[in-house]
Amino acid sequence: MPAVDFRLYLVTDRHQTAGRPLLPVLRRAIAAGARAVQLRERDLPVRDLRALAERLQRELPQARLFINDRVDLALALSAHGVHLRESSLPAVVVRGLLQRSQLLGASVHSIEGALAAEQQGADFVVLGPIHDTPSKRQYGAPLGLAVLERAARSVRIPIFAIGGMTAARARDARRAGAFGVAVLSSILSAADVEQATTSLLSALEHE
Repeated sequence: MPAVDFRLYLVTDRHQTAGRPLLPVLRRAIAAGARAVQLRERDLPVRDLRALAERLQRELPQARLFINDRVDLALALSAHGVHLRESSLPAVVVRGLLQRSQLLGASVHSIEGALAAEQQGADFVVLGPIHDTPSKRQYGAPLGLAVLERAARSVRIPIFAIGGMTAARARDARRAGAFGVAVLSSILSAADVEQATTSLLSALEHE
């Protein structure tokens, strides 16, 4: 099983790129040091999603590509891994489908969810929202750093904090025990994608 060797997990949403095409924004972030991308275009038909994933693999081969929810695509494309929602197939089922070289990530919204994902074979979890953010309000009130800290003490697998992550908040998340952070608009919507990426990466180097 490959190790989780990235601390910044860039989640895509082509509707949050300030009107710019998604691929060029991702290219700038990867060039600035981001190493992992979760392709999360949930409103795309599967054929278009596959075409986008193939283009990303072709044009940004240095990026670790995770496919959101679509285990079939992750397998067909030999992606670096797949990322599950709490409403997706159970992690234990997906773990049995993946190749040994592929990682399994899971989004969770509680300490109990993190524990369950670990027990079912997830390699890492994304916990949130830690801070308020429009894209995560459907999951309830922000959890806060105290819950993140307890979750980090409760599981052995890496935890990525998500929700309203700035460079300062990323530093706080690391101090609370997070392995890294997952972001969308902090990079995708930034006027200076490179600066936003390097600021987050710099913050994540310090515990």
